[in-house]
Amino acid sequence: MTILYLLIPLSLILLGLAVWAFFWAVKNDQFDDLEGPAHRILFDEDENDLSPEQRRQHQQAKQKSSEPSAADTPDDQESRP
Repeated sequence: MTILYLLIPLSLILLGLAVWAFFWAVKNDQFDDLEGPAHRILFDEDENDLSPEQRRQHQQAKQKSSEPSAADTPDDQESRP
């Protein structure tokens, strides 16, 4: 019976901690997007996870890799007879 004097306050403290954690999560927007992570796994390259700076660097790298380099284009002097 004396254990109840320990367990009841301990359970109230844990309940208060759980309520505080729930309100903290709501305040910090932890529950805003529930379906986004489920759809995110369907894409190979998800740029939404990148920061704006990383996104710019990624776009620049894509543009550089898609542009033909000087080695890829034939030299005009070599193609003349």
